[in-house]
Amino acid sequence: MTTTQLGTPCTHCGLAVPPALLASDGAASFCCSGCETAYGIVQQSGLGQYYAFRERRETAVQSSGHSFEEFDHPAFAELYVQATADGRAITELYLEGVHCASCVWLVERVPLLLPGVVRAELDVRRALARIEWDPQQLPLSQVARTLDQLGYTPHPFRGVARDAMRRREDRAMLTRIGVAGAIAGNVMLPALALYSGEFAGMEAAYEGLFRWVSLGLTIPAMLFPGRVFFTGAVAALRTRRLHMDLPIALALGAGFVRGAINTVADSGPIYFDGVTILIFALLTGRFLQQRGQRAAADAAELLYSLSPDSARVVTEDGSERTMPAAALLPGMSVRVRAGESFPADGTIIDGSTSVNAALLTGESRPVTAVAGDVVHAGTLNVAAPVTVRIEEAGATSRLARLLRQVEESSARRAPVVAMADRMAGVFVAAVLVLAVATFALWVGRDDVAAWDNAIALLIVTCPCALALATPLAVTVAVGRAARAGIYIKGGDALEQLSRPGHLVLDKTGTVTEGRTALVSWHGDPSVQAMVLALEAGSSHPIADGFRRAWPELLPPIAESVAHVVGGGISGVVEGRSVLVGSPRFVMAEAEGGDFLLATLRGRALTPVLVAVDGVVVAAAGLGDRVRDGAAEALGALRRRGWRTTLLSGDDPAVAAEVGAALGFAADEAIGGATPEEKLARITAWRAEGGTVVMVGDGVNDAAAIAAAHVGIGVHGGAEACLATADVYLTSPGLAPLVGLMTGAERTMHVIRRNMVWALMYNVAGVALAMSGTISPLIAALMMPASSLTVVLGSWLGRTFAPMAGAAPSGAVPTAPRVVEAAA
Repeated sequence: MTTTQLGTPCTHCGLAVPPALLASDGAASFCCSGCETAYGIVQQSGLGQYYAFRERRETAVQSSGHSFEEFDHPAFAELYVQATADGRAITELYLEGVHCASCVWLVERVPLLLPGVVRAELDVRRALARIEWDPQQLPLSQVARTLDQLGYTPHPFRGVARDAMRRREDRAMLTRIGVAGAIAGNVMLPALALYSGEFAGMEAAYEGLFRWVSLGLTIPAMLFPGRVFFTGAVAALRTRRLHMDLPIALALGAGFVRGAINTVADSGPIYFDGVTILIFALLTGRFLQQRGQRAAADAAELLYSLSPDSARVVTEDGSERTMPAAALLPGMSVRVRAGESFPADGTIIDGSTSVNAALLTGESRPVTAVAGDVVHAGTLNVAAPVTVRIEEAGATSRLARLLRQVEESSARRAPVVAMADRMAGVFVAAVLVLAVATFALWVGRDDVAAWDNAIALLIVTCPCALALATPLAVTVAVGRAARAGIYIKGGDALEQLSRPGHLVLDKTGTVTEGRTALVSWHGDPSVQAMVLALEAGSSHPIADGFRRAWPELLPPIAESVAHVVGGGISGVVEGRSVLVGSPRFVMAEAEGGDFLLATLRGRALTPVLVAVDGVVVAAAGLGDRVRDGAAEALGALRRRGWRTTLLSGDDPAVAAEVGAALGFAADEAIGGATPEEKLARITAWRAEGGTVVMVGDGVNDAAAIAAAHVGIGVHGGAEACLATADVYLTSPGLAPLVGLMTGAERTMHVIRRNMVWALMYNVAGVALAMSGTISPLIAALMMPASSLTVVLGSWLGRTFAPMAGAAPSGAVPTAPRVVEAAA
């Protein structure tokens, strides 16, 4: 252990040890009990090599202390555990805190810590641990507790069923690739012999033998791994679509049939080496493409972290037991503690609390909830424990319905994707025509070359790259946007946002913070503590605005406090009479105030006067503050060519003042707009032409958002807004809009680059094949190279970058970030 200038490092994690926790005898010191526990487990198990990983010593161990008894529940096993034929069990757990190679080393040695655990494998990129254990020797909860004690809090992985399906698909594909590779390798051996024989000579008996051996090896390649392409081609013909499998199947079929005829006739070339190599190369390229597409699409799965994994069910005898949230049923009662999210929709039957329902309503302030009130899954219990009788759970909950809408919307195809599909169909038809033309061009002069060149053209012009160029670029961009805190439901939104149009913004909650805040203060600042003293017990928004403006002040005790509805509040603070309220209320009891009040006139702010001992000493202006950085973001968008309009339901004078502050022209700041008027204006602007984008956060914006070409819901928006918006920004303010537009432009650039590359490649391939420059074997090697180039181009394209303040990928859309008011 070494002592640094920052203090003695923790023996386990390397962080500084607080002086009170330093060991007096020079023994190992730890910054917390979690690190001490983890250190003990590691040492007792003989895993001291763990400390050779320097990078692990950066984070203190934070064990949740959870019992994880719900992991042993039959419902959990049904959902997340797979039984093996030898009586063992396999599950996948998402681990918090995984970040480096030392985590992999430690987690994968859990079998040494716990007899009964057969295998532990960690995918560090996805923080997914695959655990195989013997349920007869130890329960899964014990494995989970051990991982938790090591600093990796486990959670059930909700996509286990989907992953199982993926593994089956991958296993089948890898089997095909393996068989195809093995056959191709064996076919190459007699092919090399035949090629050598063309130069050095070969006896006819051996040549015939090698031909028949090649044919015999190629038949299973066509029937098993190559069947994928024929099945796809037949399906395309049945649906009357020109799919990319069609030219591939024709190339494989033509090469095999021609090779078989020449083998039987014992003359002419055989194409079995090219056919088998082509099957192997195509399957390998398709497998890599699928893996890339899956990795990008995984970001959308993180939306399911909105609801809790487990719940405390209250039994008939009043005790509590933990079980998976997915196993909850209507009629059950659950106990929800303060700070926890509700696991299902239900009615409070015991207790009272405050609930933050910003996820569904957009209202950031907690609302009081008492017995008889309805609460929803995913919303946060803020104040006190309550008991809830479940009404709807799982797939029927309000949150699950909302997520289904998001999934359905995300399946929409962008116009540019549809255009690419149409191009691929036209391209396939052109390729077929060119193949026939190539055969006709050469058949009179050289029959062998006619077959070779036609087959090479079919192979090299496979439209895989063309068909993949657009959807893969969109998929990668949507995944990266999700990691940057921007959830895009469909690729069509990216295309619309890539070119300037008409940007319409709601005011409250979008351009402004959407809550009452102290905007200006005029007068004696020493009375601010007195104001806080009077407002201490008030729940009025103005009182809340004062409290958020001066969090550092410690107010004295107020006496004889009296509230006057519609007027203000009065009382005695430190022996002095204090009044806080509207000008009419305060000036009726105190002198002065006209000068201070004049400073607020014309500013569309709510004036509040403060009087002490019968004299007005200060005036406060409260209003809805413009979000930080809004002016800069709007300026950046205008410079890109976007026309901007402020469309608000607030008083026109307020909209005009906010609009003027943000650079809107007089006719671009529209106030007093009802939801119906917002919808009518959006519809009219759409009719004028060009892209119309509506940005809002409330239910009153939902219809306008749905009517726009692209609807954007901002941080803390209401459920209706989230459901109808094409894009959801998890960060507050307008700065993410600039990142969104920039990312959309870059995505379209990547798409155009991919398509140009794919078209150029295919044009060059056609020329080479028709001129007889490349053989079918060379064409087979060139074709997957073009697809991989498109894949790399999509992955390396710099579309969306993480933004400051963005919620992490998979984070819950939560309440607006608190921005304190400035006096």
